[in-house]
Amino acid sequence: MRFRDCFLLPLLAVSCAAVQISVKSSGGNFTSSLEYGIMEEEINHCGEGGLYAELIRNRAFQGSTTYPSNLDAWVAVGGTTLSLKNLSNPLSSALPTSLNAKGKMGKAGFTNLGWWGLAVSTQKYSGSFYVKGSYKGAFTASLQSASTGQVFASTNIASKSVANGWTQHHFTLYPRKNAPDTNNTFSITFDASKTSDGSLDFNLISLFPPTWNNRPNGLRTDLMQAMSDFGPKFLRFPGGNNLEGDTIEGRWKWNETIGPLKDRPGRATTWGYQETSGLGLVEYMEWCDDLDIEPILAVWAGLALNGDVVPEDELEVYIQDALDELEFLTGSVDTHYGALRASIGHPEPWVIKFVEVGNEDNLNNGLASYQSYRFKAFYDAIKAKYPDIIVLASTIDIDFPGNAGGDYHLYDIPDNFVARFNFFDQYSPDHPVLLGEIAVTEYNNGVGIDWSNTHFSLYPFWLGTVAEAVFLLGAQRNADKILGTTYAPFFINIDNYEWSPTLIAFNADPSQTSRSTSWHLYSLFSHTHITNTLPSTSNTTFGPLYYATGLDNTTNSHIFKAAVYNSTADVPISLTFEGVKASTKAQLTVLTAPSAESMNAVGGANLVESQVSTVVAGKDGVFSFSLPDLSIAVLKTQ
Repeated sequence: MRFRDCFLLPLLAVSCAAVQISVKSSGGNFTSSLEYGIMEEEINHCGEGGLYAELIRNRAFQGSTTYPSNLDAWVAVGGTTLSLKNLSNPLSSALPTSLNAKGKMGKAGFTNLGWWGLAVSTQKYSGSFYVKGSYKGAFTASLQSASTGQVFASTNIASKSVANGWTQHHFTLYPRKNAPDTNNTFSITFDASKTSDGSLDFNLISLFPPTWNNRPNGLRTDLMQAMSDFGPKFLRFPGGNNLEGDTIEGRWKWNETIGPLKDRPGRATTWGYQETSGLGLVEYMEWCDDLDIEPILAVWAGLALNGDVVPEDELEVYIQDALDELEFLTGSVDTHYGALRASIGHPEPWVIKFVEVGNEDNLNNGLASYQSYRFKAFYDAIKAKYPDIIVLASTIDIDFPGNAGGDYHLYDIPDNFVARFNFFDQYSPDHPVLLGEIAVTEYNNGVGIDWSNTHFSLYPFWLGTVAEAVFLLGAQRNADKILGTTYAPFFINIDNYEWSPTLIAFNADPSQTSRSTSWHLYSLFSHTHITNTLPSTSNTTFGPLYYATGLDNTTNSHIFKAAVYNSTADVPISLTFEGVKASTKAQLTVLTAPSAESMNAVGGANLVESQVSTVVAGKDGVFSFSLPDLSIAVLKTQ
């Protein structure tokens, strides 16, 4: 079977006569505000080895009973012997395991392989490491090619190391040229003859390139730029299953992700590896600050992925933990946790408007207890102390108390996305919905999703992107009910991942980061914001043309958003906006791709074609234009 044959087209339709659409000047949803955002999930090394800019893999030898400490990514230099030790006086109780490097006479040390490669360019690299042991010489830190041995940058660091304590050493590296590829490594060496017994102990070995906004312990610039460019409005964190954990004990614990890195123990993720927690609660909030986006905080709700549920009479401690987290984020410096926040460099409180209780609590044996007592217990406690916060359930399969909202997730084939165009037409606006995880993940196959296969397609594909556009247009028409939407998962490191496709794909080379076909959809819709939806009438029903209409009252521009899904011909359109006169100009942006299968690959070209033209309203204010099959378009009056 050819690849293209996987795309069944059962919804083909013929459009010959013009679709006549008349948009009213009033009567829509005047509180409409469909936003586009981000959902961070560790599933595909989104944080570790991804957005979190740390270049050293396994930097602190953190481990657990699930993933024991190991020497992954570390290689001995020369005849050095590397081993892990749990010393009687470790660097910290959070980081009990350290690396012992024992050499013979002369040069000894170790090399790190990075996150499946290491990009080297002519910029500043900031590094540090802790060392224990008497040493009277100097350390050498360097970046070099793993294939040729060519050294791109090297620096000597005078030792401050002592026999019975840990000392931190800082250094900078300035490569003299760009490396031709990412097959590079980082090394630290020392003169074993100048130690007491030929060995030294090391921990928390770190190296950062320049970060977004130059934040220490910050985020990778190319990935932040890709997010910033599509215009997100919110961030839901700390992700989905990354919040829940495989067990109750393995849940994401906010208080273990704050403060100095040496005091963060890390944790076993649900995705097959240990994380450092370098990307922690404060870093998430700084991420929101740096992109000027709204934080949507998810709190653990008493359900683990293995199906364990906290009984009702034992839930209070976890509810209090959520309240403590909110006090840490929003409390004044006069509060206990507000003072803790100030002590680590953030005296000004943040603002939290939305809290989501749990993640997908309709799954994994969680729904009955969530409906019975878990959600209401969290809702009541949060609203009692923070009445202005909107509390969201992690499902819409619940009787909502008060003004609570829900979170709806949809992974499906393209045709089923299109079939849900009217999904929210009858939904009550009293309980807003977050479309927290939305993505076409598999081709039209006649059967739907095979959940045993999490590698549906390496990248989003154009037919799926157009189907997502249709679903989002349906949400836009009901934007008074919808808080916002995000594609999920958001990032994928193609060298190590659990799920595909995702919105932004990358590897160790920032120049090869891919903005998917769906990224271009989100960018177009996000940058053509409708503040007020407006009702419309037409001479045809929806399909193959789907659309939403409205107004941007910040510019008094009328907006028509549309997608054409599986038409046998171009769709001619005659569009009028009540009150918009002849000779009015509008900008028409049309996105297309070479084929239904088109994907934007890491290191490849962008296959999404964007055509921007000016359309002038003719007699009676009619905008006349045509849209091709499998296109996404926005017309905005000037």
